[in-house]
Amino acid sequence: MNHVSDEHVAAAVSAVSAATRKDLQIGRRLVHMTNGFVIATAYALLFTHEQIIHLFGVIACLVYILDRVRIHYPELLQRTPWMNTFFFRAEEEFKEAAMTPYVIAILLTVLTFPKVVALIAVYTLAIADPLAAIVGITWGRRHIVPDKSVEGSLAFLAATLVIAFAVLTSATSTALAPRVATSLLVATAAAAFEMLPVRIDDNLTIPLFVGFVGWIACGLAGVTLG
Repeated sequence: MNHVSDEHVAAAVSAVSAATRKDLQIGRRLVHMTNGFVIATAYALLFTHEQIIHLFGVIACLVYILDRVRIHYPELLQRTPWMNTFFFRAEEEFKEAAMTPYVIAILLTVLTFPKVVALIAVYTLAIADPLAAIVGITWGRRHIVPDKSVEGSLAFLAATLVIAFAVLTSATSTALAPRVATSLLVATAAAAFEMLPVRIDDNLTIPLFVGFVGWIACGLAGVTLG
């Protein structure tokens, strides 16, 4: 059984971030948005389904390995303490960072869903999720459930609605009414799900939920995915 040495613990404590989910951490959220946006756009414009699976499979493996190294060799963070401040939270000191379920979720989303649906799901994770957090932390005043503000959820709904409609418009030849109906259904369901106090990391649950709902909604509305 592996144990973290006292020296390693001391090194980690000296370098650990004090940030929590209630902190803005703009640097972290911008990285979150940029990564997802670049991945989805590259998939939309440059790569086939098979190519993106191979490429992102390698990326997911590297992220997982690097995160294991970060956890088991915390003394390495002493050399770059700014990384903790901008990219990690206090609860991630001795467990996986959010980036691990993030890349796993994107890989599973790309593997599972048709390309149009996967793009909606990944863009939602990349843009709507951090935008909702920024709005909720900065301007959120009304709460239906703990730690989830009405303002943040409305931002999530609006962003997902725009994302779904934009992807469906650019990637399909479906008529306007089915595109609008599908976008509204996906955005409403995703915003309602995002408000639930689920204990599983939302970086994992959001794209998979949006993917399943988007696939079903496209089928019901007659949106062509091929």
